[in-house]
Amino acid sequence: MAKIKPSKGAPYARILGVGGYRPTRVVPNEVILEKIDSSDEWIRSRSGIETRHWAGPEETVAAMSIEAAGKAIADAGIDAAQIGAVVVSTVSHFSQTPAVATEIADKLGTDKAAAFDISAGCAGFGYGLTLAKGMIVEGSAEYVLVIGVERLSDLTDLEDRATAFLFGDGAGAVVVGPSQEPAIGPTVWGSEGDKAETIKQTVPWDRFRLGDVSELPLDSEGNIKFPAITQEGQAVFRWAVFEMAKVAQQALDAAGISPDDLDVFIPHQANVRIIDSMVKTLKLPEHVTVARDIRTTGNTSAASIPLAMERLLATGEAKSGDTALVIGFGAGLVYAATVVTLP
Repeated sequence: MAKIKPSKGAPYARILGVGGYRPTRVVPNEVILEKIDSSDEWIRSRSGIETRHWAGPEETVAAMSIEAAGKAIADAGIDAAQIGAVVVSTVSHFSQTPAVATEIADKLGTDKAAAFDISAGCAGFGYGLTLAKGMIVEGSAEYVLVIGVERLSDLTDLEDRATAFLFGDGAGAVVVGPSQEPAIGPTVWGSEGDKAETIKQTVPWDRFRLGDVSELPLDSEGNIKFPAITQEGQAVFRWAVFEMAKVAQQALDAAGISPDDLDVFIPHQANVRIIDSMVKTLKLPEHVTVARDIRTTGNTSAASIPLAMERLLATGEAKSGDTALVIGFGAGLVYAATVVTLP
């Protein structure tokens, strides 16, 4: 029996560069209030959101990804041709096939990099980061580009009082490469499919093909609504606050560190009350910088963690070499948490 030659990768992996892109249009709460019965005070108190960014016609999933990825590649100090794989997490690229990652890989100028999309909702960045780490240590790629990108304005029901104010658009990207010391900890990840109904798409795409519009949702003017994201807010809130704090602690334990060892906490930007509750439950010390990018960016799902990371580094609230706990959680319900060294 022939013996397969073992793979030869790097001993460890690390994030080498980060980049972000926020669409040019800034949308304040007042715009949202044109369609729902609410108030600016209610939106801020319930979510922390003051503004969000919505993409224009030219700011496609691919275009935003390319902008963010270009910044990450430059920040990492490498050439696009050195990228061995491109992993894109998104739920808002509406072409079933091919993967948008292939277009991105080509337009960035990679040398025929492996490219694929993943659908893991708000945990997608963590999933992609874990896959990238595996590729580098296994030896199938020296550098991996991980992108989280969403145009959630395309999947928002502006007449749904529970969700109309939540979502924003944007792209965040990191370059993951080889390291001589641990810089991405073990990932604690999983899914709870029995709770899948708490966050979901309102109508499956095939309902339109079947031609039966009798059960399709209608807007206030009687027009058929495009599929949108809906959620059971209280159920999601309880799950995130109580269960995800446990997952975050497990990620700290897996990395062999305590809350006192942390410099930065970058949770998925779902809701500022969830973030504040997790900080309290984890008993994070005062010195830990906490990302609250949701205030001006909204919930951008898979893009939220890299966008928040990029902003903290750009503003100086976090610095290169800091130890950060990152955790994403959302539709599925899925989650992923790990400890990383910031680029």
